[in-house]
Parts: sequence; C-alpha cells; structure tokens
Amino acid sequence: MQLESVGSPILWIGFVVFILGMLGLDLGVFHRKAHTVRMSEALIWTGVWIGLAMLFNLGVYLWFGEKIALEFLTGYLIEKSLSVDNIFVFLVIFSAFAVPSAVQHRVLFWGIIGALLMRALLIVVGAALIQNFHWVMYVFGALLVITGLRLLFRNEGELHPDDNRLVRLVRRFVPMTDGYRDAHFSVVEKGRRLATPLLLVLIVIEMTDLVFAVDSIPAIFAITTDPFIVFTSNIFAILGLRSMYFLLASVLEKLRYLKVGLALVLMFVGTKMLIMDIYKIPILISLSVVATLIGGSIVFSLLHPGKQEPQKQPIP
Repeated sequence: MQLESVGSPILWIGFVVFILGMLGLDLGVFHRKAHTVRMSEALIWTGVWIGLAMLFNLGVYLWFGEKIALEFLTGYLIEKSLSVDNIFVFLVIFSAFAVPSAVQHRVLFWGIIGALLMRALLIVVGAALIQNFHWVMYVFGALLVITGLRLLFRNEGELHPDDNRLVRLVRRFVPMTDGYRDAHFSVVEKGRRLATPLLLVLIVIEMTDLVFAVDSIPAIFAITTDPFIVFTSNIFAILGLRSMYFLLASVLEKLRYLKVGLALVLMFVGTKMLIMDIYKIPILISLSVVATLIGGSIVFSLLHPGKQEPQKQPIP
C-alpha cells in the first residue's frame, strides 16, 4: 500500500520551523517566569492555538481542496477530543503530587515537547507499517474498539500515580529533594545533584502521554493515511493541550459523560477501520458523527450533573 502525501519537503520544513518558533515564543517570552495561569490567559492561548489550526485548515483547503481540508479538520477534532482524556489524568497527577499551580505550566510545556517527539516517531512508524502491511489497519481498528470499551467501563479509581512502578523505581534509586524547589527539575545541594519531585511528575506525565499516543495515533489513520495531514492535525491538537488544561481544569468534573462520548468516538473510528475494505464511510459523515458524539456528551453532562467527588489527598 503506497502512501501519498500532499506535503512537499518545503512544507514539512516550514511547518516544523513554525512550530518551534511558536514554542520558543511561548516559553521564552510569554511564560518565561513561573506563574499561576489565570482563566483569561488560558482562554486567550486556547483561542490562539485553535485559531492557528483553523487558519492552517483554510490554507489546506485553498491549496489541496475540500477533501484534504475535511480530513485535516476531522483528524484535528478527533485528536483534540481525545486529548481531553489527558487533561483528566493531568488533574489526577497534579493533585496526587500536590504540584503548586505556579509551576504546572512549566511541567506541561516540557511534557508536551516530549509528547510531540513521541507522536512524531509513532506517526512515522505507523505510516511505515501501513505502507508495507495493509493488515495493520485492522489491528489499529481492533485496538481502537478495545480501547473505547475499556474507557467506557473504566473506573476513575484505577488511575493512581503512586501505584506506578516507574514512580516507585525512580524514588528508590534517584536521590531526590524532600520538596519542590520552585520550577527546577534538579538542584545542587551540599555538593550533590538532586532531582526534585517536579522531575518525577514530568516523567509520569511523559509515560502516561505515551500510553495515550499509542491509543490516539491509530485513530487519525482511520481518517487519512496522508503522513503530512496526520502529523499536522495531531501536532496542532497537542499544542493547545496545555492552555486547554488550565481552561477546563475547573469544569471537567461537571462533564461526567464526556468520557462516554470519547469512548464512542474511539469505537466509531475503530469500526471505520475494520470495514474500510467493505465500505468507506464518507469523511463528511465521519466529521458529523464525531462532532455529534462529543457535543452530545457535553450537553448531556450539563443537563444531568452528578454529585461532586471528594478531593483526593496528595501523595505524602
């Protein structure tokens, strides 16, 4: 199976340079000092990243036509929706490790840098597998259906960072300070280089995102196998994740049926992969189904709010 891409080498290079420039501007200029991100600031940056994605989508439409533009938009919407599940886990991790709000932005920034690199690698590997082994699409489809079922029936109590084997291993063998040291991942104290708990939080963030990436990357291949569209839609979705966390963190508990919508999205795109050689679901229908499932789960959550869960105690 030969994969075709609309992205020329110049477009690939230009996109990567643009993303690196925006990240440098983000951390080096606007967020150089650690601070608590306010709702208004998170709203502005969420709007900036979504706006940039839509401008890019417009460019795709003008250069490559409606079909490719719809593929990008659908892929972006799916990845953006699935990234909400990351936010649930970020909330658990930050609460469990009692991470000060002023340094959460720094952790998420470097966590997203690592996520971008991991997802780029997974996209390259996934594209290579699909190009050489068509049956991999069926494996991806089955994986998405199973993941959707697991998400649908997963209990929130199953997410405990303190039970993570990696966490216990790091704490056992890596010298660590007894508390946070501002926004530093490591410090020198009494002539020794010591890790801080913030480095441990970053490791947990990276490992959980790797798990999410393994689940979400196949979802975009259900929409398009164009490596450039897969890469750009995924990257744009991830870039806005940090600001979206600070925007939605306070209201996510109210969206108790959102996970049902995400699970159904995964099961839908997985089924789309499994039947692709029998019937190819039109991209416009896919976009409509995904938007309806996510939007419907949000509306249903607001109409039927649940009881507030008690706050989890931080890890001592």
